Amino acid sequence: MNKRSILFFLLAIFALSPTHAVLKEQNIESTLSILRTELTNYHAELERQSGYMREQQSAVRDKLFNIMGKSNQNALMLYSQKPEYVFDLAYACHEATEQYADFKQNVQPFRLLIEKNNAEIARYDYLINSLSTMNVMALNRKAQTDKSVCLTLAVNIRHTLNDNINQFKDYIGYYQAIEAQLKSLNDYANKRYKDIQSHIFSNTGENYFHILARLRANIQDTEETISTKYFVKTKVRSQWDSQYIIGLFALIGFYALLAGLLNIIAVRFLIPKRFRTPAFMTRRTCIIMTSSVVTLALILGLIRIVFSDQNFIIMASGLLVSYTWLLGVILISLLLRLTGNQIKSAFRIYLPLMAMGFIVISFRIILVPDNLVNIVLSPILLVCTVWQWFAIRHDNKSIPKSDVTYTYVSLTVFVGSLICAWLGYTLLSVQLLIWWIMQLTCILTITCLRGWIKKWAIKRGYADKEITKTWFFHLVYQVVLPVLAVISFLLALYWAADVFNLSDKIWDIYREQYINTKWFAASILSVAEVIAFYFIFAYVNRTLKALLKIHFEQSDLSTAASRYTMAKNVIQVAVWGIWLMVSLAVFHIDNTWLVVISGGLSTGIGFAMKDILENIYYGISLMAGRVKIGDYIICDGMRGRVSSINYTSTIVEAVDGSVIAFQNSQLFTKNYKNMTKNHGYELDALEVGVAYGSDIKKVKQLLHDAIVDLKITEPGRDVKIILKEFGDSSITLKILVWVSVMTQGIDDGRILECVYDTLNKHSIEIPFPQRDVRIIHATPEQAEKATAEASE
Repeated sequence: MNKRSILFFLLAIFALSPTHAVLKEQNIESTLSILRTELTNYHAELERQSGYMREQQSAVRDKLFNIMGKSNQNALMLYSQKPEYVFDLAYACHEATEQYADFKQNVQPFRLLIEKNNAEIARYDYLINSLSTMNVMALNRKAQTDKSVCLTLAVNIRHTLNDNINQFKDYIGYYQAIEAQLKSLNDYANKRYKDIQSHIFSNTGENYFHILARLRANIQDTEETISTKYFVKTKVRSQWDSQYIIGLFALIGFYALLAGLLNIIAVRFLIPKRFRTPAFMTRRTCIIMTSSVVTLALILGLIRIVFSDQNFIIMASGLLVSYTWLLGVILISLLLRLTGNQIKSAFRIYLPLMAMGFIVISFRIILVPDNLVNIVLSPILLVCTVWQWFAIRHDNKSIPKSDVTYTYVSLTVFVGSLICAWLGYTLLSVQLLIWWIMQLTCILTITCLRGWIKKWAIKRGYADKEITKTWFFHLVYQVVLPVLAVISFLLALYWAADVFNLSDKIWDIYREQYINTKWFAASILSVAEVIAFYFIFAYVNRTLKALLKIHFEQSDLSTAASRYTMAKNVIQVAVWGIWLMVSLAVFHIDNTWLVVISGGLSTGIGFAMKDILENIYYGISLMAGRVKIGDYIICDGMRGRVSSINYTSTIVEAVDGSVIAFQNSQLFTKNYKNMTKNHGYELDALEVGVAYGSDIKKVKQLLHDAIVDLKITEPGRDVKIILKEFGDSSITLKILVWVSVMTQGIDDGRILECVYDTLNKHSIEIPFPQRDVRIIHATPEQAEKATAEASE
């Protein structure tokens, strides 16, 4: 091979270079001694390799002549193509551009070889000059001898290298001539590619109504074209002769029947009975078809290898292998996703598209002239469109919804292609069909993988498992499959363009900067990259959050919720910030204007976001440990549980059922009580009065024992009852008890009820305030005086 030979030759030349270099030794005498040894070895190696180098030079010369011959062949093929033979023209253009690209890639090692030889000659020129001008007065006799020997060896090596470079001058001339010819071919091919693109996307042909109006004349022109293209006899048999074309299709038909027969025998008679389950029997026909398609693809691959010197067979078998791969993917997808009865309906649904795909591939294989395509494509499309419609009406009810959607899209594509063909956009119609066939194949492949992976995950119960055990499944399901879907769109367009050998041009279209300004540049490829990065960073975001949640719960469950909330927001900002920076880099966004805009807006945004930033700061401070989700706090006389904390506010669910939102800055500055920060219990002071004359010690003991028996106080903290004061009507006792914060209100009620029952049970009076009222009656004199004063 050309590239391999030149690379091998380059490595052989590189092997002639010294493997070591002289470094700074103890003195000049030691340096000269080591240099003499290395130059002696290098000179001897050059002498030993001289014969091998001549053989490699001869191989390079033969390869150059071979490239020149192929270049002349491609030139004749390209310049002789008629404009109406679009398939032929596209094939010729592809061969020319591919050879030029391959030549440019292979010529690089040759140029590196020339540059290395020039550098070696320059290096030895300096070495010779240094040795020649060296003062020998300070050298001993051995060093003087070493210096003379080194100079002689350096001069000989320099002459040898110069001879080698002179031998390459002829090769350089050959390369320059071939490069000029291939460049001219490449430029012409690119110009014709533009004509093909224009022919595809502009209406350069007649619409089908005009073709029908001149049907007889068009048929006569087509007959003449076919006769000239396929049946004109030449003195030398062409590899593209009609006999080869007919023979190839006959051979394909024979091997297709043979593959089908072999797989029918294998599936029907060689499969053990234990594998012939009811599910297998319902899928048996589809299994036979799938295995037959795979067998046919292998046979076509072998044919391509055996007939490696037949350009037509190489091209045709390559296209047919691609088609059998598409067909096999569709059948395998149906086989894995659907039941036996559904497979039959689905196959009938997809059959019109598969048939149309084979027709288009056949057009491409035999390089059908344009006028024949213009006549026959529209009727074929009309038949396939009607066929697809009847298949949908008959079988859509028995297949999954996803396949129903795909079939309606197929019908839409058929209608669109039919309209394009009738309006004269014949090649665009073909491109549209090929694109959808390729895209549908990719979609079915991804759908099949997605369904299989999902069933596998359900079977293993991944929905209830931690991320540490399911991270790889989520990586495939949430990243690989979506990214493959994005790539499939690009690949489908690439394969569709390859029908006209425009695959190289489609990459130019992908890389074309459709938006290209000083501040922003975007292409189809860059948009696809940003979308793919979105799925990757979304997976990283979800995975990191899940891992941190597990870590927080394992380290401290009581603070896990608040720490997770803070970490989750930080991770989201960090991950999506990195994604944004990567996206800006992909779109080549100049950050200069971002700096200018941010500088102008920073002041206004700073003032506008003052309160927000303050709340964020206080929110981080709160989540750092002062308050966590689930804490019970008392603030402004309101008692409630903290339900959530974010960067701007804290939500508290009050005991009365209301929900109150505090701004973080407000809550941070308030004197609130965190009732669950330490141990979750609070001290309550309850009061009760007993009558004067009661035995206080007995009362205290009775109440203590009764309250302890309730078992609602904090373990380790005893109930304390003390005498508070002597009231007007009773002796007031204070009961000090530690109760749970969560049930404080209920526990207080139970304790008071227990106190009341205990005192009643032991006939201990709970006095209430009493007042004595004394009525004084007036004397007769006082009564008369009061009456007189009232009358006045």
